[in-house]
Amino acid sequence: MKRLLAVALALILGGGALAWLIQTDGGRVHVRDIRWEGTDGLAMSGLLYVPEGATATSPAPGVVAIHGYINSRETQSAFAIELARRGYVVLAADQTGHGYSDPPAFANGYGGPDALRYLRSLDFVDPGNVGLTGHSMGGWASLIAAGTYPDDYRSIVILGSSTGTAGAPDGTSEWPRNLAVVFSLWDEFSGLMWGVPVAADVVDSPKLKTLFGVDGTVDVGRVYGSVAEGTARRLTVPRTTHPGDHLSPEAVADVLTWFDLTLEGGRALPAEDQRWYWKEAGTLLGVVGMVLLVLGMGGWLLTTAAFAGVAGAPTPTRGAGGWGWALSALVLAFLGPLTLFPFTGLFGALGWSATPWFPQNVTTQVVVFTSLVSVISVVLFAIWHRMASRTRGAGPDHYGLTVAGQVPWGRLLPSMGLALAVVATAYLSLLVTDAFFTTDYRFWVFGVKLMSWMQLRIALAYLVPFSAFCLVTNVVLAGQLRRDLPLGREMGVAVLLLAGGYAAFLVYQYVPLLAGGTLATPSQPLWAIIAFQFLPLMTMAGVVMTWFFRRTGLVYVGAMVSALLMTWIVVASQATHWG
Repeated sequence: MKRLLAVALALILGGGALAWLIQTDGGRVHVRDIRWEGTDGLAMSGLLYVPEGATATSPAPGVVAIHGYINSRETQSAFAIELARRGYVVLAADQTGHGYSDPPAFANGYGGPDALRYLRSLDFVDPGNVGLTGHSMGGWASLIAAGTYPDDYRSIVILGSSTGTAGAPDGTSEWPRNLAVVFSLWDEFSGLMWGVPVAADVVDSPKLKTLFGVDGTVDVGRVYGSVAEGTARRLTVPRTTHPGDHLSPEAVADVLTWFDLTLEGGRALPAEDQRWYWKEAGTLLGVVGMVLLVLGMGGWLLTTAAFAGVAGAPTPTRGAGGWGWALSALVLAFLGPLTLFPFTGLFGALGWSATPWFPQNVTTQVVVFTSLVSVISVVLFAIWHRMASRTRGAGPDHYGLTVAGQVPWGRLLPSMGLALAVVATAYLSLLVTDAFFTTDYRFWVFGVKLMSWMQLRIALAYLVPFSAFCLVTNVVLAGQLRRDLPLGREMGVAVLLLAGGYAAFLVYQYVPLLAGGTLATPSQPLWAIIAFQFLPLMTMAGVVMTWFFRRTGLVYVGAMVSALLMTWIVVASQATHWG
């Protein structure tokens, strides 16, 4: 365990140091975690990137960078890092109701006007030399800011976004000032944004033609209008998807090129000179290190006097075999993916809305989905149990629920204490990472963030249904599908069963899109994108559940640790709609 803990800490510290080195450009950019008061007294949050040389006597150009729906300020880091390397002061702002900005989501122009006003108030920012950029809903926030303060910016870039959508003002050939549209070749939201089912057809979108002031097809890469007169327009089409903009050197280069053309004072660097992806590598190492820390700390605590009574060996499996195992495995792997769209859709179909106890709409939809999957899983497991108890002699001992036919009440409280201690250690590691490196653990749109006090209170409500889901899932894994393989192979099987179905589901959705068409289910772009986050969540659950079952012989610790991690990660990453 000591070696595993050492590797975990090395990954966390090494990844954090690498991420800090890249996002600060080797110490030449100061990254600050800031708060300021927005409209109606709402507290706003952001990361402020201040390059050396930006002072009150020598103010630098500034850019506001705003993320999309159910993301946070960190997802704009690729753009912020590269702009700051080039001498721009960058405010990567949390939208209202996202990250650490006060709820509700969607309030105050998504927070765009407040972000622009705050950036221009800084004495080391040239207030007459400010740009705006936003991804998806962040593009709408940027456009609303431009409409609210029409004389307070010089140019704007919207990525995967559009004018005239969800409260964003309509665009014309003269407004907004100096606009670049970065709309990816395989963007899932082309119908919503530009009224064309296939993203590649955006060049012929009537709304885009109006924005560019042309009658024919918009030429990709061509600069229309005049920068000096504020009527410049440019369309670029990176070869990626809507969330892929965050990992696209091409999209980053498009943003850099536009601000180099329309703002003054930036440092001359080729747009292709990019280093941000090393920051992604560093925070990914943090994710891996955190998971290994959970395993290593749990294994070590089980050897201590406080938790030694929780340790135990599993009862040999009497789970499904042969074709029965294969059928059960397919049900576990694909029940979730096949019911994702209809079950999450119940929230809107039944007219539900955010409440003080369940204030995050997407998290509530996930809870409805996982709860219904749990109910179906319990029914199917009960049917299998009736057959297996007669043919295989399977019972609660083999499922990791009991010891010698009795619920081990004396081990449940220490098991809960162990789970809390393990997850608290992981949380403490993130506190240290944030304090020293101003980073979190993440890759792409999957992030492990510190929780605000408000989010902690919210998490307590969502923990109950997530715990039930994780307990049911662990019983199915341990009782019905366990093979008593070597630990590494058993973990691999668990990960395949829990995450493999979602991977296949995403392949099914995205192959038609990448072939030049639409998603297989074009009406569900948001949940198709959200499904990507099930891959790391379910991978983590498979590893954790298998590891702790092998060391305790019961399902409780693994389910509790998984539920705590899942609730923490989901709640801290989602938008809060009640406030």
